[in-house]
Amino acid sequence: MTLSEVMHVHIPTLGVESTVRDAVDKMDIYQFPALVVVDLDRTPIGVVTEGDVCRAALQKGDITGLSEMRVVDIGSRHPICAGPDLEIAEALHLMLSQGVTILPVTSQERLLGIVLRVDLMQALLMDVASPLAEE
Repeated sequence: MTLSEVMHVHIPTLGVESTVRDAVDKMDIYQFPALVVVDLDRTPIGVVTEGDVCRAALQKGDITGLSEMRVVDIGSRHPICAGPDLEIAEALHLMLSQGVTILPVTSQERLLGIVLRVDLMQALLMDVASPLAEE
């Protein structure tokens, strides 16, 4: 099974000028714990996670002071990306070894979708359970 089979394709993204408020609002509305920051060509240039927002709030002393801060200033830049044909076991290994919770899926450097670690774990566990269900 490959990333193209499990990735989320209808995903919210953030732009270069998006604020922390924009990120928190989208995380809440879409129930994603992390979002990809893309440029005008939909090339991933960063990732911001709920953890990034929490760490920034802790440093600042409160979340309200972050409201208008650009999200690219608190997230990770140059995210690790993978192609849609990558096997899910390899993708999970990549994510675990790099300590990332979200993996943008790209083709020709353009964002196609994302996978979360939990998506890959669930797919692998379902794959293991499939032969048992057939017996």
